[in-house]
Amino acid sequence: MEKIQVVTKGVLGSVSQADIDALESEGKKSLAKLTDGSGAGNDFLGWVKLPQETPAALIDDINATAAQLRDLCEVVVAIGIGGSYLGAKAVIEALSNSFAAYQPAATKVVFAGQNIGEDYLAELQEFLKDKKFGIIVISKSGTTTEPAIAFRILKEQLEAQLGREEANKRIVAITDAKRGALRSLATTEGYKTYVIEDNVGGRFSVLTPVGLLPIAVAGFDIRALMEGATAMANATLSGKCDAALTYAMTRNALYRAGKKIEILVNYNPKLHFFGEWWKQLYGESEGKDGKGIFPAAVDNTTDLHSMGQWIQEGERTIFETVISVGSTERELRIPSDEANLDGLNYIAGKRVDEVNKMAELGTRIAHIDGGVPNIQILLPALTEQYLGQLIYFFEAGCGISGYILDVNPFNQPGVEAYKSNMFALLEKPGYEKETEAIRAKL
Repeated sequence: MEKIQVVTKGVLGSVSQADIDALESEGKKSLAKLTDGSGAGNDFLGWVKLPQETPAALIDDINATAAQLRDLCEVVVAIGIGGSYLGAKAVIEALSNSFAAYQPAATKVVFAGQNIGEDYLAELQEFLKDKKFGIIVISKSGTTTEPAIAFRILKEQLEAQLGREEANKRIVAITDAKRGALRSLATTEGYKTYVIEDNVGGRFSVLTPVGLLPIAVAGFDIRALMEGATAMANATLSGKCDAALTYAMTRNALYRAGKKIEILVNYNPKLHFFGEWWKQLYGESEGKDGKGIFPAAVDNTTDLHSMGQWIQEGERTIFETVISVGSTERELRIPSDEANLDGLNYIAGKRVDEVNKMAELGTRIAHIDGGVPNIQILLPALTEQYLGQLIYFFEAGCGISGYILDVNPFNQPGVEAYKSNMFALLEKPGYEKETEAIRAKL
């Protein structure tokens, strides 16, 4: 299996190779903090060796549960927010037929609990009312507002359709091993359960049952996904592959040179939600203590007709990280047309992917010439193995980069601020003082 490669020559001119190399000592020390657990947030390093330490029996069990859910259900709703849904969504979208939602037969995986949209939930209920459906509910505590609301509503609907006993056979809870509201409910009702380990944070959880079960229900090979992640983990931790280290060093060199915004760019529409997963991973890990590169994402060539103008000629505080996918699954050639009214006969006979790759190359050259540094990530293909590599590559790069930045990459204290205000505005018991303070501001 090939390995992901990182190409940094597109940043030279904004930073020098010497600028990047100057961070090598910091980078290697940061990588060592991940392997020896000596850095901040070291109680959340369970993801570091997770791919190679995941028992084969657990993968077998997840696959068996997924098969059972597919047998029982036309639709499975995965309920979670943040890392409890984005990783699974990213992998499923990357591997799925683009029009799978409109095709019959296979069990569909849909998502809830990632928002508090009333129309969204009502429309989901309407969609499910004549469907055989099941639920995967993902929450360490069981009390996180968004997924808790969705689970309460959909559990009631499922029980009304099937009765409580049959409904319980179609609910799987992924939660804390011993404590929390969801663990208590799962024990009482007899739900099938999987554990979210205490030492794995949500945004690093895609390679745990949190991501693996929905991905398996969608029909994809989680064993191959884990094999790819294991290969990248072994290579990264042993020093045989420096892709994650190079990426972390390069982006921090650019940050120190005044490039404050990183734009993750793809040229394959299947990678849209991978960009969303990446944004959470890096935004929540690095944005603290008044520091951090702001993560954004674009889908090209689509966004070249909108955001392309800003990227080409806007403020020069940005750099791009471009995921270049080597091969596509299918082949489609552009036909010749005798009238040639659209002027496209000059590319007749060429593959659509060749045109796309020339658009990518042309854009990278234009952006570099326009003062936008480019890091290029070479991904051989969109397969389970390579996506597993890409996931671990970005996770390791995030941990190394956060330590170079001198923040704790594994906490998220700022996420709690909105919750306190929301609870006060909703007059949640125990928040009386906060409610009074909020009202004084309104």
